Amino acid sequence: MDFEIVGEGFMVPEGPVAFPDDSVVFVEIAGGRLTRLWGDGRSEVVATLGGGPNGAALGPDGALYVCNNGGFTWERDAQGKLVIIGTKTSDYQGGRIERVDLSTGKFERIYTHCGDRMLKGPNDLVIDKSGGIWFSDYGKHTHDTRDLSGLFYAHCDGSKIECVVDGELSLNGVGLSPDESTVYVADTMSARLWAYDLEAPGVVQRPTDERDNPLLLGGIVPARLAATVPGNVLIDSLAVTEAGNVCVGTLLDGGISTIFPDGTSRHDAFPDVLCTNICFGGADRRTAYVTLSKTGRIARARWPEPGLALNFNPY
Repeated sequence: MDFEIVGEGFMVPEGPVAFPDDSVVFVEIAGGRLTRLWGDGRSEVVATLGGGPNGAALGPDGALYVCNNGGFTWERDAQGKLVIIGTKTSDYQGGRIERVDLSTGKFERIYTHCGDRMLKGPNDLVIDKSGGIWFSDYGKHTHDTRDLSGLFYAHCDGSKIECVVDGELSLNGVGLSPDESTVYVADTMSARLWAYDLEAPGVVQRPTDERDNPLLLGGIVPARLAATVPGNVLIDSLAVTEAGNVCVGTLLDGGISTIFPDGTSRHDAFPDVLCTNICFGGADRRTAYVTLSKTGRIARARWPEPGLALNFNPY
């Protein structure tokens, strides 16, 4: 696929959001900040959030909602590239969901806990048409322990949060089908894309009788396997197209894997082993912005199909 590099020198970019003025706003995970890149290559810091800002999405009030994983410990390798040497910082205090006023850069923490449960490492999010936030919490790990991950649903105004899916391996990218009847979640370590059918906003369909699915006895919510991305890969964050195909950032064999309804996939390669995310912009939503996190760059490409028109996005 043909592409151009439109910005570079960023500290692990992720969570891109495209705007009609040809700018793209994204997080810099290792820099702890939110950055805007203009079409002419200029960039500016929108907000310094600290921790490890990860996924981002526009909400019904025009603010940007950000998953913050609480921060990693980083160092430079022999090539000068940033690598994680610890999944927590020395001053780690947990993860959070933050609301950012893009006009002023002011931000506030909306959620740090779900009841008594501390958020460990919120990673990616999508906002449904009712203004509810679906987000994943990847968790944190040490050399001998690992948090299980979960899928959460919360209101943008801070009034309600609940854990909808718990006890999973490594939930990461989150997206909704065009009719919002399904929420998709990428599991990084297994390279599987899971699909949860929805009864209503924030409500996952469950069997009416636990005897029909013994997994429910252990509190595990069943999901449909939408696809397993082939090859020696991990998968990251995602975006959905207008046709309902799922485009997921693919690690190791760097690129974007597009998953079709029949479970088959197409891989479009990009020159970075940590190709983490994609978003769509332009008048026809076929301008794709891809985050190349290892090399700290933003790529722009003409995509074969239009992306889904996201709720509350200016497109």
